Amino acid sequence: MPQNKSKAPPVVTVSTVELFRARKVAIFLRVAGGPQSYDSETRLHVSENSHPEKVDTLLVGGTVLTMDAERHRYQPGAVAIRGRDIVAVGDEGDLVSRYKAEETVRFDDHLVLPGLINAHTHMPMSLLRGLADDLRLDVWLHGYILPVEREFATPEFAFLGTTLSCAEMLRGGTTCFVDMYYHEEEVAWAAVEAGMRGICGETVVKFPTPNAQSYEDGLRYCEEFMSHWVDHDLIVAAPAPHSIYMTTPEILEATTALARQFNVPHLMHVAETRDEVEELLATSALRPVRWLEEHGILEHPLIAAHCVHVNSEEIQLMARYGVGVAHNPTSNLKLASGIAPLAEMLQRGVQVGIGTDGCASNNDLDMVEEMRLAALLPKAVTRNPVAVPAEEALAMATIYGAQAIGLDHLIGSLEPGKRADLIVVGLDALHQSPFLETTNANIYSHLVYATQASDVRDVWVNGRQLVRDGHLMRIDVPQVLERASELGRQITRFFVQREGRILDKLVDIAPLEQRETFEVQVKGALRDSAAFYKGLEHPDVHQIAHTSRDQYDTYFFFDRNAPQRLRYREDQVIQLDGTVHPIYNLTLTGPAKEAEYEHSVVLSRSRYTAEADRSLRFYREYFGPEKVVEIGKHRERYHIRFKGLDFAVNLDQIQSPRSAGPFVEIKSRTWSQRDAEQKARLIGDLLGILGAQPEDVLPHDYADLFMAPEEE
Repeated sequence: MPQNKSKAPPVVTVSTVELFRARKVAIFLRVAGGPQSYDSETRLHVSENSHPEKVDTLLVGGTVLTMDAERHRYQPGAVAIRGRDIVAVGDEGDLVSRYKAEETVRFDDHLVLPGLINAHTHMPMSLLRGLADDLRLDVWLHGYILPVEREFATPEFAFLGTTLSCAEMLRGGTTCFVDMYYHEEEVAWAAVEAGMRGICGETVVKFPTPNAQSYEDGLRYCEEFMSHWVDHDLIVAAPAPHSIYMTTPEILEATTALARQFNVPHLMHVAETRDEVEELLATSALRPVRWLEEHGILEHPLIAAHCVHVNSEEIQLMARYGVGVAHNPTSNLKLASGIAPLAEMLQRGVQVGIGTDGCASNNDLDMVEEMRLAALLPKAVTRNPVAVPAEEALAMATIYGAQAIGLDHLIGSLEPGKRADLIVVGLDALHQSPFLETTNANIYSHLVYATQASDVRDVWVNGRQLVRDGHLMRIDVPQVLERASELGRQITRFFVQREGRILDKLVDIAPLEQRETFEVQVKGALRDSAAFYKGLEHPDVHQIAHTSRDQYDTYFFFDRNAPQRLRYREDQVIQLDGTVHPIYNLTLTGPAKEAEYEHSVVLSRSRYTAEADRSLRFYREYFGPEKVVEIGKHRERYHIRFKGLDFAVNLDQIQSPRSAGPFVEIKSRTWSQRDAEQKARLIGDLLGILGAQPEDVLPHDYADLFMAPEEE
């Protein structure tokens, strides 16, 4: 990447270093004018001597909603633009007499208002729209999104996805966004070439990402990225540690230092789910916002996404420290994360903006819909229809949002000296008719409750018109859609193939690498446990270790005709002092028998074993087994040496689904056919010593033995 990106780039920039640049530049129109459909009555070029002071553009005619502190509105109103700035806002007659414009745009029977601000999103994830819906957040994120991102989240993916998102947002009246993703350099370039304003946050986490093998690499990339965009006119480059639970205090200390160094905000997900809060409480005795205060993170401007599960104390802390909150109503509803206490936040003076989150969890970037939900949900939660009026919802999408992300000195309201980020909205659609003006609040309720994103007619960002009569002027939409569809087909093929391979799904989430283990084993019913304990005292049996444990096994079966099964085990090891040490693991097995020897000793294979670092509920929802068998048992485990070889001997008492036993299980790891045959013979001898007869050998594993007859 070139090192001078802090300078304003040309409209189209092509790098010959990266191969994909040659492809991606085609998605932007080479002619700034783009498609036009205005007629001479709508768009007028004013003569040279009409007005005394020159401006580039003069918008005149309809209603101007400034969203300034006094909520000034002008009808008929006008806005004068010179370069990137708003020069004047006021009555039409006044501004027409004072300014001479290169171009005058009439918006009779329309509204002009500040561009909408999307305070939290993941721009490239428009390419993952609809990938995995109707799932809990942990299953959605760790089971589907992260594995697909590891496969596809390349620089080209980030650029194309951001361009698609820019097109959708501009068409719906959004002029500024706050992003968190990987390859954020490409996100920034795509936004600039589309003409949008954005805060681009490079995600930093404690595990490998698509563009960083370690968090140290992620921090280095983040710092380099931020150095490229210092003082850029459209882009603020920022650090974006994902969350408390996906980082460490050391990472957050480093990203906070970067934010201070470059004088930019810090971006994070905070208190999105109840589980996130409860896990942090269990490990630190602190709630998320208190934890952030304790670690000094709130001392620098923070944009906190979600904040669904914050209590009153945390809300007061956010107000005190000036934390900007990005409220994401649709995403929080869809993932069942909850409903943020928005009314209390606003009442206590928290700076709150509105975000869409990414398309993989929303599934669109419609800020008009988010405004509507931001106004409606608090009414239902508080049973108070005036909890968040429409005017407040519009403010959250404009001036409050600008305050929350630290850009209110530039955008969020139509005032002289601010950037010309504004939109024109039509009022003549069927769903908007009639437009009543009985009170001053009508205009706000009309925008929030009746307007749709498709009603946006024109969009300017930084004084440049990017949408004219509903047409995007700088993005070649057919090209974008064609390339997005092509990538979508690749993702679909990958996803469908992975869903059909249990091992692939396991490798995508398991913390350990794949390994296969082979063991010889046998199970038998005991008629008398006293014979078992007597056998342990046999002169050829030498005890090495002994543990007691309660085991809870859940077996997942995926296909009645397939041999694969996955076992989730919760192993509660009882220590000598009575304390319990829990161990959780997963075991994926193939065929029940690789081979069978005398005494019904079988050679079995565990294709994959790994630590189970997530809940049983997660694995059940992620793998979606055809049937499930649960076995609970108490186990006395003995490690013995018999005739010079090591064996594990288990005395099992089944407790659920019904009481049964006792059973003896003998097993040993093996690595060759000869070793397996020798150990099989010794296991047969051990069975007799421990009190099991040949007719007592079990032909099945516990899961098969206790499966309901109708499921067999």
